[in-house]
Amino acid sequence: MDFGRIVTAMVTPFDENLKIDYNRLQKVVDHLLKTGTESIVVTGTTGESPTLSHQEKLDLFKKVVEFANGRAKVIAGTSTNDTAASVEFSKEAEQCGVDGLLLVSPYYNRPSQEGLYRHFRAIAEATPLPNIIYNIPGRTGVHVDLETMLRLAEIPNVVATKESPVDFNQVLKLMANKPEKFTVYSGDDKLLLPFLALGGYGIVSVASHVVGLQIKELIDAFLAGQTERAVGLHNKLMPIFEGLFLQPSPSPVKAALNLIDVPVGGVRLPLVESDEKFIRYLRSILKPFYPNL
Repeated sequence: MDFGRIVTAMVTPFDENLKIDYNRLQKVVDHLLKTGTESIVVTGTTGESPTLSHQEKLDLFKKVVEFANGRAKVIAGTSTNDTAASVEFSKEAEQCGVDGLLLVSPYYNRPSQEGLYRHFRAIAEATPLPNIIYNIPGRTGVHVDLETMLRLAEIPNVVATKESPVDFNQVLKLMANKPEKFTVYSGDDKLLLPFLALGGYGIVSVASHVVGLQIKELIDAFLAGQTERAVGLHNKLMPIFEGLFLQPSPSPVKAALNLIDVPVGGVRLPLVESDEKFIRYLRSILKPFYPNL
């Protein structure tokens, strides 16, 4: 399964009462697909998965599959820190028609490497859907080590990893030792170009909500051998890549979407909306890409 080079970890749009707004959701999906997104992650961290109910997540899977209508792959975030619950949730997601699963490392209970391997293997064996492992120790408190990731890569339907590295050395070794069929995505927008240079395939992005076409241009330039142009595009995009994470995500990207007339509402507690000072800053970094702001 090829999920493409630009995968967007999509926000969940809310109305004024912080209920999921499905009219806004359809507009977000259409916006993403017009601006370079090839696959959509639903109920990832950017989608505020910790504050969505189980039923809300299932409803989102069904609706995004409906709205995408075959124009993009839909990837469901289904992994929790409870393996049995993750297995059942993944089976339910499959019944909603999604094309793949994004599986974050179990958080808070911090399993051993063997525990991590068995967790991901149990989910992979429960459904034929292709799995992407999400290695983000800064959020989960546990790191999927190189040896564990290479073991997981041997499972037939574990097809990729989204890496948000604390130690870039692991990425170097993973690129050098992974099976050919195993795809490596950057999980951090600002590391996209270094990942591509090392043999990475693409990005699971937040910034693609607002600069998707420019990210596509960067990837296309690099793949065409236009390295200097790719570096120039990367440098131009860096204020966006960094600015969207100066406050807890997804508050900044939701504020940015609201600024560019893709309304998505606010965020659920314990997250809080960006203040006016920060919104002025967002406007300033978006203006090179949206001159009418």
